[in-house]
Amino acid sequence: MNTVVGSDDILLITLDTLRYDVACELAAAGRIPNLARHLPGGRWEERHAPGSFTYASHQAMFAGFLPTPVGQGPHPRLFAAEFGGSESTADGTFVFAESNLVAGLAAVGYRTVCIGGVGFFNRRGALGSVLPDLFEEAHWSPELGVTSPTSFAAQVDLAAQVVAGLPAERRLFLFVNVSALHQPNWFHAEGATADHGDTRETHAAALEYVDRHIARLFAAMSSRRRCFAIVCSDHGTTYGEDGYTGHRLGHPAVWTVPYAHFFLEGPR
Repeated sequence: MNTVVGSDDILLITLDTLRYDVACELAAAGRIPNLARHLPGGRWEERHAPGSFTYASHQAMFAGFLPTPVGQGPHPRLFAAEFGGSESTADGTFVFAESNLVAGLAAVGYRTVCIGGVGFFNRRGALGSVLPDLFEEAHWSPELGVTSPTSFAAQVDLAAQVVAGLPAERRLFLFVNVSALHQPNWFHAEGATADHGDTRETHAAALEYVDRHIARLFAAMSSRRRCFAIVCSDHGTTYGEDGYTGHRLGHPAVWTVPYAHFFLEGPR
C-alpha cells in the first residue's frame, strides 16, 4: 500500500449486511456480472468480520482492521495505525500516526468523502454523527437510506458528482456504505410486498440491484487515474438459521463475509 497511497485514488465500499454465502452463489451463477468481473478469479474471498453490526465493524475498519482472512494469522494488513507490537503491520502496510485511516489519508493530501447509507451515518443525533464526522465531507439523506428502493442508484449519482467536482490533481478517498442489502430489502424482489417480508431471496435480489449500478461507480472512480478498490461486507445477517433473525449476534452467517480488493485502471 505504500506504493498506492499518494498515487492512486482509493475506494472503500461496504455492502452493508451482505452474507458470504449469498454473494458466492450469485457470483457463481453469473447473476452479478459487474462485480464478478473484478473479483480475483471471479470469486469472493472468505473473511471474518471485525464486528457483528455496522457501528462496531466500521470503527474497526476505519482503524485499519479490515475483515480478517480465514485461517491462522498473523495476516499482514493494508492499513494500520502506529501501534507498538502489532503483528499484522508489515513492510508494505500504510502506517499512519492518526487514530483512524480517514484522518491518516487526509494527512497525506487525500480529500476524504463519505456517502452514508444505514442509520449510523444519518447524522440525526450524536451516535449517527460519529462515523461521518471522521470525513472532511459527508452525505446522507433518506434517498440514500435503507427504506429507499433506489438508494444505491442515488449513491452512485452522488459519487459521480463528488468526483466531477474535485480538482484533477487532488487524490480522493471515497467511502460508500451501501444500504440496499440491509433490511428492509423485500422491495428488490419482483412482485414482493411488505407482507412477504425480507428473506434470503430478497437479500439476493438486493445484491443484483446493486450490481446493476456498480459499474457506473467504478467508471467514475477510475475516470481521473487508477483507483484501488476494496469491496466487502461489514457483517452478515440471519434469516431464521438456528432460530435467529438479524445480526449483532455470534452466528457464522453474521461473522463470515465476502471480501475483494483490486485496481480499477484509469484513463489510457
